[in-house]
Amino acid sequence: MTDRTLARIAALLKKAESTDNAFEAEAYMEAAQRLATVASVDLAVARAHVADKERRVTPTQREIVVGEAGRRGLRTYVELFVAIARANDITCDVARNSTRVFAYGFGSDLDTAEALFASLMVQMVRASDEFIKSGAYAAEHARRYSAARRRWETAPVSPITARLSFQRAYAARIGRRLQDARREVTDQAVRADRKATGVRRDAQTGTALALRAKELELADHYRAHSTARGTWRGSTASAGYSRHASRAGDRAARRARLGTETSIGGSRRQIGT
Repeated sequence: MTDRTLARIAALLKKAESTDNAFEAEAYMEAAQRLATVASVDLAVARAHVADKERRVTPTQREIVVGEAGRRGLRTYVELFVAIARANDITCDVARNSTRVFAYGFGSDLDTAEALFASLMVQMVRASDEFIKSGAYAAEHARRYSAARRRWETAPVSPITARLSFQRAYAARIGRRLQDARREVTDQAVRADRKATGVRRDAQTGTALALRAKELELADHYRAHSTARGTWRGSTASAGYSRHASRAGDRAARRARLGTETSIGGSRRQIGT
């Protein structure tokens, strides 16, 4: 991705975050997502055709610091990044204490993913803070596992349970939004490719083949460089659940302002360190 394209996406992100108009924010957000996804598709096509003309871009690894050890809610931050990752061409390993994510992908995808994560994490924390301060969860009761008594118990929803439920739902909805936007833009690119080349509807286009080649290359890179052992499972059931907070988190994510983001998509495994 060129510096000019990154600057255009960053400008859209800034506009989305600075406006108080929800409709304008949504428009800027979608425009940024589409621009970045289209750029990723173009890079994949270019990578398949200009390998002999310039130095070939290859996958790399980057460490993303999520937060300090011991901070509550780190798993929901990781869930947000992984949700972004699944909508883009990046595969993730997760540190055992959820303080870091090791992301595998192409440099331009990693750049835009980091920018989007930084923006959305701030929005997620701000929205969850506002929800907790409202006290809207206080009248709800939920089941929670008591390690001391080794049994499930019903009790009023605590602030931390409400926050975690809010942020888990937020991350999940963001992932679905990004997946939908990516799917739409990729389908449009494939249709345009078929129309331009005159290939059959069921035939593989250059765009589709290039994207598949990119996916396989990343998978090979991940297998060769990952040292993960086991699978990262995200938040546990013992953390409790608030239906009211979950719904609020989903609503907040629907209004969230997306910005700089390419394609990310992959699995997540736990680092055995």
